[in-house]
Amino acid sequence: MAMEDGTSKSLGYCGDTGGDYDVLQWDTREDCEVRQILDRVADKWSLLVIALLDRRSLRFTELRHMIDGISQRMLTRTLRHLERDGLVSRTVHPTVPPRVDYELTSLGATLHDTIRALVTWTEEHQNQIAAARAAYDVRVAAEQKAAENEAAEREAIARDVLAGRH
Repeated sequence: MAMEDGTSKSLGYCGDTGGDYDVLQWDTREDCEVRQILDRVADKWSLLVIALLDRRSLRFTELRHMIDGISQRMLTRTLRHLERDGLVSRTVHPTVPPRVDYELTSLGATLHDTIRALVTWTEEHQNQIAAARAAYDVRVAAEQKAAENEAAEREAIARDVLAGRH
């Protein structure tokens, strides 16, 4: 049986990402994992773990102390997910108590290059983003104030009508 044009024999293949690809096609095939992978590697904890493991392997406790605000449970889940995806390797040393080290795999190191580019872009554009946020906040506050004034005017008109003054 011939395969349909554009159909891939490979599970998880969602089309190429070069040229004119459609971002929406990531969700069109049940076996497409692009969305799930992006959800996993782009969350804040995964990004921080990958960034920290770039220079050297680290113990669980070192990672926990270096990542402000992460709970032990969340760090454990994040590391397990990254290990499952092949981005982080876990080494248990037979000591008492056991020592566990985490390090980036070669695949994880390739993702770190992408993260570094994202961080560089963020650093270069942080002032523009801050200005956009401030302008947005001013605009939303003005719109909210105008909506409140309009609602107050409608209430006043309604009171006048009910009182027979209009």
